[in-house]
Amino acid sequence: MPFDEVEITRAILDRYHEKVTRSLAGDVAIIGAGPSGLVAAGQLAEAGVRVTVFEKRLTPGGGVWGGGMGMAVAVVQEAAVRVLREMGIRYLPAGEGLYAVDAIELAATLCVRAVKAGAVLLNLTVLEDVIIHQGRVAGVVVNRTPLAGALPVDPVAFPAKVVIDATGHDAAVVEVLRRRGLLGSKGGDLPGEGPMDAAAGEAFVAENVAEVYPGLWVCGMSVCATFGGPRMGPIFGGMLMSGRRVAECVLAARQVVPEASGTGAPTAGGRPQDGR
Repeated sequence: MPFDEVEITRAILDRYHEKVTRSLAGDVAIIGAGPSGLVAAGQLAEAGVRVTVFEKRLTPGGGVWGGGMGMAVAVVQEAAVRVLREMGIRYLPAGEGLYAVDAIELAATLCVRAVKAGAVLLNLTVLEDVIIHQGRVAGVVVNRTPLAGALPVDPVAFPAKVVIDATGHDAAVVEVLRRRGLLGSKGGDLPGEGPMDAAAGEAFVAENVAEVYPGLWVCGMSVCATFGGPRMGPIFGGMLMSGRRVAECVLAARQVVPEASGTGAPTAGGRPQDGR
């Protein structure tokens, strides 16, 4: 069938409008599409929770793509191997209690799993503020990354029952509350991450997932930045486990009510299509 430029553009506009509309008044808004945020998104979406992930960069996946110093190999520890197995990610022994993973395979699988589970991922979208209703975080205020701070263009709001800060070193959502005096540092007099201690940091980021303000949870490196934990180094197992942990905590706290089954990725016909 013939097609033209109008039809191409219309397809983009129509489907993107559908995607954004699905994200309004969702259950969980995750800020940051790094490994912890993507694991949380996939697990929550598979449980039937309506999830939207906002990523300020063009490409989701966070620092996974670069491995260590641009070398596309990700290292994980024994405790995180279960997560790799569940997602069908290949790995090889790499020393005592350590395993090496192709960073491209890991990042791509995390993205695909979250989207196929039904999570909506909006890239080039950056946090500007949060919504607070009656002393509880009730959503996020976002803008296009190229517009934020560059032009006088207002952001838009996405209400949500739960917000998860998965922004890494920046702990961007936490910082919004701190700047307003709504949240103090629990990391002592020196806010932010401590110096690198890879093993301690890996344990810290998984064990200290928490709701830091009503409706606001932290996972991944945001945990270290919020509570003063040590920097983790170029190892990603703690991030995977932290994402799983925050999803489990949100579900256990019953702050969202999952649907009967996973949402799946909607299409015009209401069900995912395989492209055939």
